[in-house]
Amino acid sequence: MAGRVEGKVALVTGAARGQGRSHALRLAQEGADIIAVDVCADVDSVPYGGATEADLAETAKQIEDLDRRVVSRVADVRDLAALQEAVSAGVSELGRIDILAANAGIASFAPAWELDEDTWQTMIDVNLTGVWKSTKAVIPYMLEQNSGSIVLTSSTAGLVAFANLAHYTAAKHGVVGLMRTLAVELAPHGVRCNSVHPTTVNTPMIHNEAMYSLFLGDSAAPTRDNATPAFQTLNGLPIPWVEPVDISNAVLYLASEEARYVTGTTQIIDAGGLAPYKAPHL
Repeated sequence: MAGRVEGKVALVTGAARGQGRSHALRLAQEGADIIAVDVCADVDSVPYGGATEADLAETAKQIEDLDRRVVSRVADVRDLAALQEAVSAGVSELGRIDILAANAGIASFAPAWELDEDTWQTMIDVNLTGVWKSTKAVIPYMLEQNSGSIVLTSSTAGLVAFANLAHYTAAKHGVVGLMRTLAVELAPHGVRCNSVHPTTVNTPMIHNEAMYSLFLGDSAAPTRDNATPAFQTLNGLPIPWVEPVDISNAVLYLASEEARYVTGTTQIIDAGGLAPYKAPHL
């Protein structure tokens, strides 16, 4: 039985670890070849370490272990020329580009009035402008093909407000506006665009001391065990976070022919976190 994206080629940004690696592997499991891109470096103003070139190499190995082809590049989504080179190399080797999973993103934390200009600008540059640049790198090929599926990673913070995340929330709301505009502009060309909106996901973005401290304050040591109950308060279902594959399955659906008439939508994977009430966790 053919895979759900058999014969397609996907660009995945932030592919070295976390959700990006999961997206790349899930698409590969269903038949796609992958162009895997990651900055593979720490980012100034981000209070946790970035992925490494070894992480990206491991993603590539796991894709190859699935008997799929992969072109991997170290590239920053803030660098349009680097993205265009990665896509050009991928298309040259793999033949086409059908899917974009614009996943690369960062997180940092502070009240809005305490954010410095560099922290604000870096967030917008990576989480919003970097998403636009990723789309700009693939859209010309999709227009030539008259087909394609673009999936932009937003967040529940792209739909509601979160304290201490003004820059992140603004960027993720911006991704929704970008998605909706692209859906309108690209529909006549057979190209679809949607966004995914995860709650907390079990990746290094949430599992770091800075994030634990944000949830715990001075009430407890900033450890995973201590922070787990606090994470659970964000969700309706009694879980502290979802797994990367839960988001990857949504990306796969939106990339596949099962969603051939789905465009301009916000796909929410939030464990009930955006429900209009907060159920007590007993």
